[in-house]
Amino acid sequence: MAVVRWRPLREMTSLQREMNRVFDSFFQDNEENASTSAWYPSVDIKETAEKIDIYAELPGLTKDDIKLSIRDNVLQLSGEKNREDDEADANFHRVERVYGTFSRSFTLPAKVQVDKVQALFKDGVLHLELPKAEEEKARLIQIK
Repeated sequence: MAVVRWRPLREMTSLQREMNRVFDSFFQDNEENASTSAWYPSVDIKETAEKIDIYAELPGLTKDDIKLSIRDNVLQLSGEKNREDDEADANFHRVERVYGTFSRSFTLPAKVQVDKVQALFKDGVLHLELPKAEEEKARLIQIK
């Protein structure tokens, strides 16, 4: 059984994000504004002894719509999902998909080798593979 470190601030941040979504949707003037407001892609962050893996769900985007940067051990993921209005004279009865800009920042749990980061975007999922820096990797110390 793996021991998972409990991080209460992460859970509070998640709760705050959900509360913001509830209040944003409650106070929206109309559905048109709701479909073009800021949105937040879902992200999974996994750490192993050798690397950090990040998976972000970005449906409907291309790799050109996404911007990535790492500075001071903070990963910045941003971009924009534009609405494709094929039929200007059509009346929409429901608009549930979200459009607009997004931006997420993550403090990485360990220092990474920025020059060896790999990014793969396939089927609407962005996978980042961030190898840990040598000084961050655990080393086995032999007892004499």
